[in-house]
Amino acid sequence: MIPYERQQRILELLKGRELVWLEELQREIPGVSSSTLRRDIKELERVGKVEHLQGGAIKASTPTGELPLSVKSALYAEEKTTIAKLAAREIQDGDTIYLDSGTTCTALMREIADRDVNVVTSNTDVVALVTPESTAKVTLLGGSYDPAIGSISGPLTQENIDRHVFLKAFLGANGVDARFGITTPSLAEAAKKQAVAARSKYVYVLTDSSKFHQVTAIQTLNLADVTVISDQGDEELAALTTLICE
Repeated sequence: MIPYERQQRILELLKGRELVWLEELQREIPGVSSSTLRRDIKELERVGKVEHLQGGAIKASTPTGELPLSVKSALYAEEKTTIAKLAAREIQDGDTIYLDSGTTCTALMREIADRDVNVVTSNTDVVALVTPESTAKVTLLGGSYDPAIGSISGPLTQENIDRHVFLKAFLGANGVDARFGITTPSLAEAAKKQAVAARSKYVYVLTDSSKFHQVTAIQTLNLADVTVISDQGDEELAALTTLICE
């Protein structure tokens, strides 16, 4: 099978799928080594047809670059729990915090649902974690709902953010890079994060280490202005920002 045929087969396997794992490609395209498949994936990524995800999976390229929540929640679940526990240590009883959309921030809500904290959020998944027994008080911001990522954003959200002052903000990210800082694929999400950061005394970015040295479309925040909480360290990034890890 020539490279073109293999690459077309890869694209066929992605049709109607959120992602495909490298191990699955090897099963579906027998007789081809993993190194050959990686070269094919690299070529497809170069021409903008797929995105290679850290951890051994690929997805079809999309205008936003955002994975659906159903996929995100399954990726790096252990690392996200670790990050959430580290972030919870930064929160004191009585704090008023902002909690961003994203699966890592949702994991943080699980850690603090029974704490005496005030949570303002644009993360709709947080609502399901609040029970009558929860001691955390949650305010859900209004705005336009994006079900793909469980997030609220837009002009109404911006207006509501401007009515608040946060002691601490916990934000998600799609990329953390030494040159471009914190990036996200969505202009609306970037604007929201910037508005929150401007209304917060301390700003934390929660991200698993697979996003280190990755860049997406919209530059959002400078590394010098945030504290990054992750599952592992990185010397280059630690020289530019405060990096909390295990």
